[in-house]
Amino acid sequence: MTGRATRRVTLAGSVVGAVLVALDGTVLTIAQPALQRDLGASLTQVQWTSTGYLIAVASLLVLAGRLGDRYGHRRLFGYGMLGFAAASAGIGCAPGIGAVIALRVLQGVCGALLQPATLGMLRAAYPPDELAMPIALRTSAIGVAAAAGPLVGGVLTAQLGWRSVFFLGVLPAVAIALLVLGVRDAEEPAGRDRTGLDAGGTLLLGAALACLVTVLDTLPGAGWSAVPVAALAGTCAAAAAFVRHERRTPYPLLSPSLLASPVVAAALGVLLSASAALFGTLFTATYFLQDVLGLDALGTALRMLPAALCMVLAAPLGAVLLRRHGARPTTSGGLLLLAAGVFGFGRLDTGAGAGAVAACAFAMGAGFGTVMVTATEVLVRRARLVDAGVAGGLQQTAMNIGPTLGVATATTLLATGRDFVASMGTTLTVLAALVCLAVLAAQRLPSAAGTAA
Repeated sequence: MTGRATRRVTLAGSVVGAVLVALDGTVLTIAQPALQRDLGASLTQVQWTSTGYLIAVASLLVLAGRLGDRYGHRRLFGYGMLGFAAASAGIGCAPGIGAVIALRVLQGVCGALLQPATLGMLRAAYPPDELAMPIALRTSAIGVAAAAGPLVGGVLTAQLGWRSVFFLGVLPAVAIALLVLGVRDAEEPAGRDRTGLDAGGTLLLGAALACLVTVLDTLPGAGWSAVPVAALAGTCAAAAAFVRHERRTPYPLLSPSLLASPVVAAALGVLLSASAALFGTLFTATYFLQDVLGLDALGTALRMLPAALCMVLAAPLGAVLLRRHGARPTTSGGLLLLAAGVFGFGRLDTGAGAGAVAACAFAMGAGFGTVMVTATEVLVRRARLVDAGVAGGLQQTAMNIGPTLGVATATTLLATGRDFVASMGTTLTVLAALVCLAVLAAQRLPSAAGTAA
């Protein structure tokens, strides 16, 4: 297979893999009420179909990236994709809620294997100065999945039942996995990482992230009760032990070049803050549009559709701006646009019309799509080729923790007031301020095109 054909297969794998994972999460949200009724599950059990998946993914992403650096990103992607498809088919046939939860955890493990590889494959296949557009196409595809997911999930659940949504991606997943596995790694990096896998660091980082997800997931409903307090203590203890371990081990999970780079830290901070603000706002917007304005689920999805559509369009434009002007001004502009959309939505009230909602959604989608491309490109490009998988794992970790942080923040702040509209204003002001703080972090990014190499 020629180099150009190999790149096309790599890009197809990266895009399809990212889309299937994004689509799976959005359709599940729509299908959960029907799943609960059919299986006679409690609300807590249904929540664990999401929480179990998230804990598995978040705790294993960096390890999966390191495995890709060691054994090959295509191999990890292919096996992860096949496992993801098998788990999805199993959920569609599951006899009870216990089996669904267990298979969702397995699906999370497989998702962790494939997600860093979607970026690691691109880093290995494309020269650093050509990375922006493939990443932009991947981001646009995720936007399409975000827009189509609720609609597709709603139609399938209504017409064929909740089990059908889990069969949706099985055949595409198997097909793209076999296609990618059939490509030889002609571009195998000569310096492929053959050092130890740092089992101690893996366990400590996984424990810290799993405890952090538990804190964010349980705190809004339980408050500072025993479970979130214990999880927070576990997060701090595991994180401190991880830092100490990484400084002493000869083969650290996170290479010193990544840890010591202010550019990498800034890019991760930008992704974390932007995703927290966007998903916290979308969570709040759902309740505002349905409970305050009286829209149904379809009407809510249509009102917020401009956010996903603008994300699709902004991603390739962000790649062009990145090439022309560099990461710092492009990322800063995207963050300010996102902040304006979040802050503007917080100013809406009971008289808000479709135009005002669409304008805020437009700003949020355009801003977030730009930031996703620029910050991800800087992070992946900055990494050495033998650390591409770890860089992809860090990016995916930020993109999994960020939304959880945003929803937890929104849930906590919305519960502090009696009037939803007033509480929404406070909540989205806080999230907009978080994005503005990220603008300060963006000043550590390269200021001119081509300086990130």
